[in-house]
Amino acid sequence: MTATAGAPTIELRKICRTFAKPSGEPLPVLADIDLALRDGEILGLLGRSGSGKSTLLRIAAGLIRPTSGEILYRGAPLEGPAEGIAVVFQTFALFPWLTVLENVEAGLDALGLPRAEARRRAQSAIDLIGLDGFQSAYPRELSGGMRQRVGFARAMVIEPLVLLMDEPFSALDVLTAETLRTDFLDLWIERQMPTRSVLLVTHNIEEAVLMCDRTLVLSSNPGRIAADIPVPLARPRNRLDDAFRAIVDEIYSILTSRALASIKAQGRLHGGLAQALPRASVNQMRGLLETLASAPYSGSAELGALAGALSFEVDDLFPIAEGLHILEFAELSAGSLKLTAAGRTFVRCETEERKRLFNEHLLKFVPLAAHIRRVLDEREGHRAPRVRFESELEDHMIRRDAERTLRAVTGWARYAEVFEYDDTMRMFRIGKR
Repeated sequence: MTATAGAPTIELRKICRTFAKPSGEPLPVLADIDLALRDGEILGLLGRSGSGKSTLLRIAAGLIRPTSGEILYRGAPLEGPAEGIAVVFQTFALFPWLTVLENVEAGLDALGLPRAEARRRAQSAIDLIGLDGFQSAYPRELSGGMRQRVGFARAMVIEPLVLLMDEPFSALDVLTAETLRTDFLDLWIERQMPTRSVLLVTHNIEEAVLMCDRTLVLSSNPGRIAADIPVPLARPRNRLDDAFRAIVDEIYSILTSRALASIKAQGRLHGGLAQALPRASVNQMRGLLETLASAPYSGSAELGALAGALSFEVDDLFPIAEGLHILEFAELSAGSLKLTAAGRTFVRCETEERKRLFNEHLLKFVPLAAHIRRVLDEREGHRAPRVRFESELEDHMIRRDAERTLRAVTGWARYAEVFEYDDTMRMFRIGKR
């Protein structure tokens, strides 16, 4: 059955958060976020890396303050960490010198409970989360899944009204993560825990549709709520149901439209020189082209189907698809990816012909690559320091994106033999052809 959401337990109103760039200029991370986590609801925060999901969760937990905006917990202003709110982080964050029981009891330190009551509640949480018999074990003796169960037990031991989870399954292998999700949902459905509201940060679209009653899709730079997607499916949910797949495809379509808008907008900045390039290697792009060209896709596929077949998450698939779109070897559109004529030709070519075609597309469709090559051609000695291009990019993007963009264009150019890069000297150059 699906949850019937009630009154808000946590509300975020007009939340903005900025950090300072090295230059001292403000860097907006979140902008105008309105969010209500309601009683009886699992709410998902879904977005790509850099969308501010984890920052937003920490604001909701009272762990960091927003630059502006208001946070309400059960109708009252939230000024810091509050009783009744617990957090489960992506990393296990256990004390290696403490046993399972002692790690769980550590979650009660701030409450100042009598020792007997703390021991009873810790034991109860251990039993609830499926760790009975491992009370005396140390973290080094446990598998990754069991260590994360200890993290859950430590959060549950305070009997929280609200549970905030920051990608709690992402550090686990696929089978372990699926088991832990299922066990958690069983506890939720059967109301075996006191928690009344859950906020789940994830970049796994199927995880969001599987677990959540509603999912907020965040865009990036700065993070904003791009869509509020209800998931009105009865539990337990079947990933193969048409209704399940339809919601997954809807979210992929939303993310695709945001990605295309970002690529188009960046392509107009500084003549395209300030276009941020995705974290995608030539080998990854080549592999996706070959997959897309083969059966059963024959050149076109829904992103959700590709992600499922390749066991990819949002941050795995989208950078590669965006790289192919920028280079015009494939076209992103409405949640799907389709080979262009050049992409089909690339797949059919031998190695040297592939390089020649990639070279042509890199210089034609990536202005930064053409700019670096032009500077090298014009300079005596055909060399230029990396910092020369870093400084240009940092006029238009944050340092992290500038470094990622230079890494991407360097890898692509090396494959296409457009130019070389000496990392020891931090120098671009034209090598012998």
